[in-house]
Amino acid sequence: MFDTFFIRNLKRPLRLTAVMIDKLGVKANWITVFGFAIGMMTLPALYCGHTSLALVLVVVNRLLDGLDGAVARVQGPTDLGGYLDITLDFIFYSAVIFGFALMNPVDNALAASFLIFSFMGTGSSFLAFAIMAEKRKIERLEYGRKSLYFLGGLAEGTETIAFLVLICLLPSHFAVMAYGFGAICWITTATRIYAGYRTLR
Repeated sequence: MFDTFFIRNLKRPLRLTAVMIDKLGVKANWITVFGFAIGMMTLPALYCGHTSLALVLVVVNRLLDGLDGAVARVQGPTDLGGYLDITLDFIFYSAVIFGFALMNPVDNALAASFLIFSFMGTGSSFLAFAIMAEKRKIERLEYGRKSLYFLGGLAEGTETIAFLVLICLLPSHFAVMAYGFGAICWITTATRIYAGYRTLR
């Protein structure tokens, strides 16, 4: 919901940083994989109950995720880069939620299962439409050059990042927040399916 606003306002500083990184010879895919490795460290951190460390890892992962896209736009987006970016993002999101289930299975496991179930709705509705949009050459120019078409909704990248930060800050309220965000994800899924149906019919 807020992705367009943040993308517009962060575009210039990210591009300036990306240009400097490009001059060092660093490839966008290297940043993607490194960011993913950092993000996956949230699993052992949460398992051990270190939510503050998990918060730092989440923030670093998301910063690198924004940076790899900016570097890719400087170097030229590739199909491999787009594939790695979206695939590793979805794995990372679910990994953080799974980490909370590991940390406190009794209180968190069911809520975590519901939220990961909800992620399947947002993820599948997004990716399935992206395939059809590519086939029909449909574009959303306000997102700039990207490897995949982005179909919006209530729960986009910005909202998901905010949610991940909140559950790390307030881990004792994970279950309630997971059910709430899961409900938002299902609203997003429903609106995406409706928008996709209207666009593709």
